[in-house]
Amino acid sequence: MTVAILILAAGASSRMRGGDKLLEEVGGQPLLALQAARALRTGAPVIVTLPPFPHPRGAVLQEMPVARVQVGDAAEGMAASIRAGVSALVPGTEGVMILPADMPEIDAADMATMIEAWETGEILRGAAEDGTPGHPVIFPADLFEELSGLSGDQGAREVLVRHRARIRLFPLPGRHAVTDLDTPEEWEEWRAQPD
Repeated sequence: MTVAILILAAGASSRMRGGDKLLEEVGGQPLLALQAARALRTGAPVIVTLPPFPHPRGAVLQEMPVARVQVGDAAEGMAASIRAGVSALVPGTEGVMILPADMPEIDAADMATMIEAWETGEILRGAAEDGTPGHPVIFPADLFEELSGLSGDQGAREVLVRHRARIRLFPLPGRHAVTDLDTPEEWEEWRAQPD
């Protein structure tokens, strides 16, 4: 089964007060480059949505074999990224894993395990160890059209609500599925945690 990984990286990072959360260093490299490298290690095709070029985020992916998709209307919110990413899927793709780029604890093993566990027709949603729903989420091909029709900044929430009977939660280690870092304070707190 072909599952592509769609990394959403076109947002404004507005809560960082001038910084860019996706260029914050994690493991010696910008978070976005790290997430793309992790996704590539699964062997799945990788698509990254980005603000219009030229942009520093695009530059950190320059040497990587990922599809870089510009999102001209990125200011609209997450739906614009999802629409652009889904339209870039290769025909025959059976599922798409949607992964917000600002989740530094989701690693290659998490992505690979989910892809392996996914069954055609279901929505497989990452969850924290305690069962709290989070990311990433794998959507089957029959929902691509709905994902392409999204608008606003709610991401794919309405699709999840509409098809909740098809969702299977997939626990990932610790808080991998729910740790997203949007502010300088959240980054500071996360970095201060013991390994």
